[in-house]
Amino acid sequence: MRLALNEEWAVGARIGDGGFGAVFEAENTAGEKAAVKLVPKTPGTEREMLFTDLDGIHNVVPVIDSGEHEDQWVLVMPRAEKSLRDHLQEHGQLPLNEAVAVLSDVAEALADLKDREVVHRDLKPENILLLGGRWCLADFGIARYAEATTAQHTYKGGGSLPYMAPEVWKYQRATGATDIYALGVLAYELLEGARPFTGPAEHDYQEQHLHGTPPPLTTAPPLLAALITECLFRAPQGRPAAGNVLARLGQIPAAPLSGGLAALAQANQGAVARQAEADRRASAHATEADRRMALLEAATASFSFIADALLTALTAAAPSAEVRKGNQGGWTVRIDDAQLTLSGPRETAPEVWRTTSTPAPFDVIASAILSLKVPANYHGYEGRSHSLWYADAQTEDQYQWFETAFMDTPLRPTAKTMEPFALNPHHESRGAVSPGMNMHQVAWPFIPLVIGDLDELISRWAGWLAQAATGQLAHPSTMPERDPQGSWRR
Repeated sequence: MRLALNEEWAVGARIGDGGFGAVFEAENTAGEKAAVKLVPKTPGTEREMLFTDLDGIHNVVPVIDSGEHEDQWVLVMPRAEKSLRDHLQEHGQLPLNEAVAVLSDVAEALADLKDREVVHRDLKPENILLLGGRWCLADFGIARYAEATTAQHTYKGGGSLPYMAPEVWKYQRATGATDIYALGVLAYELLEGARPFTGPAEHDYQEQHLHGTPPPLTTAPPLLAALITECLFRAPQGRPAAGNVLARLGQIPAAPLSGGLAALAQANQGAVARQAEADRRASAHATEADRRMALLEAATASFSFIADALLTALTAAAPSAEVRKGNQGGWTVRIDDAQLTLSGPRETAPEVWRTTSTPAPFDVIASAILSLKVPANYHGYEGRSHSLWYADAQTEDQYQWFETAFMDTPLRPTAKTMEPFALNPHHESRGAVSPGMNMHQVAWPFIPLVIGDLDELISRWAGWLAQAATGQLAHPSTMPERDPQGSWRR
């Protein structure tokens, strides 16, 4: 068969299947090899043709020619070396460095797709091809623009059963978080040599994805195991964004952790796994209460790592410090008269944070307080405290922990013994992040706390603790200390 598109192509043997069509080898008149995909013109398959132009997106298989032939859509793509499925069948589970490289290539593509508001929706090894030395996404057959209106033939429930996120099983709208869940399944498969859920029947997969718990990862280092577990959170909003995944993959240590850090990371991995198991016990019905409960469990899992990482670093630098464990993962570190305390996370009641008459600019699921206290100096200054909020403060429906702090409005000067100071999510702090003049203002930018990249947080609080222990902690010379404007959604 010959195809006359922008170029003329001779179609050869069948080499595979795609989302809605068959794939054949092909060659143009100049002798260049390619792969041709023929998609029957059935309702919904015109979606294939939405994605002939993905210029500027890293690690996707480009469409080099396209058109129509009789009752079929036609896509022409470069001939890839092999699929990731072929590679896994050849080699089985992959070494850590190779698995991280594959996942990084895919995460980079997903990050670019998110910027274009495109959701792939069928991420699996068959649709990841080795092209030009990079692992590239192919087959956008059921991909959709994230904000597109779901029509009758958009294949809303489409996808491959072992990789389908819980929200797909509930016939909810797919988002970038849907691809992140599939990436978590893929990561598990690369490292363990088997998928976390094995079916075999459709109803088995549905039950497993909605309520099952993946077997513990045995080969991944703790930081990567925690990342994969977060990708597999049932609540889409609790999963990390593609850019976050890509950054954290770049921080996976080439050499394993040792000593106390290894033990702590292993303990955190267990905590994340337990929280993920609790997360999956929630009802399969999508209610607001279910959503918030799943997010609270994700918040607790993430908080445990942040709290443990900070405590481990502080006590390693000051082994003689007095340490007291608090509730829900909180703790207190005391050196001489300086006392640094991290409270455990507390759930934020929606009705406390926002009401019908007083909406909030973003949602908050949980909060904690990190405070440093010293004996009052001759000005009455006793230290500082910061708020930690698990919220979608910067991107709607993308939840993570943020650090921030507050101050009184300069128009209403008051004597504060702690400045800046922490506020729980309630009407006073809601006023601070809302437009207009209020009693309180934001005094510290909303800084995302990224698991695996907490060095700045640790160094800053360690420095303040050192100043406090030596009697040098002083009231900030200017307020706010850092410009907070633009660091949260208004």
